[in-house]
Amino acid sequence: MDRESSQKEVLNELIMRRRSKRAISEEELTEADLEKLARAAHLAPSCFNNQPWRFVLVEESAKLGRIKESLPGGNYWAKKAPLIVAVVSRQDMDCELSGGRIYYKFDCGLAVENLLLQATEMGLVAHPIAGFNPEVTREVLNIPAEFDLITLVVIGKPGDPEELSDKHREVELGERKRLPLEDVVSKNEFDDLRAG
Repeated sequence: MDRESSQKEVLNELIMRRRSKRAISEEELTEADLEKLARAAHLAPSCFNNQPWRFVLVEESAKLGRIKESLPGGNYWAKKAPLIVAVVSRQDMDCELSGGRIYYKFDCGLAVENLLLQATEMGLVAHPIAGFNPEVTREVLNIPAEFDLITLVVIGKPGDPEELSDKHREVELGERKRLPLEDVVSKNEFDDLRAG
């Protein structure tokens, strides 16, 4: 039995299906779709149940258009999306623990993963991006300076991979690539050879 087959037998099917695809349709999502996505994200665990995440669902055409216009060239594919979700938080909204452990971005990451898995369950593409213009996005969405704009998640129904660049089409249709498990997991103590 090959490694991929054995993983499919023991891992959650949504985890196996989730991919950061880029081929997105312009077809609009329903209000019911938006509510399901928001509810799934909102049910994530957080430190002392602080729930530090704040999500801005951007679907209104003028605001969405301004954010899309500010995207760098490599994120051309995101310009078709009918929904972009901005993930916003503030450090003082969550735990600050001994050893300098500041939890708000970790907890927001958990909520985003819930969002991604719910989108996968719904047959949608959901792709977090770091490549966006934070100044324009802050202005368009009226995000106060004291809040961190952590990421944007591009969401939509699957589109046509033929509309992607050759490079992105190859990734879209190819096998999922991950570092070898032994490069990211050690037992009983940290292995500094894996630190990168």
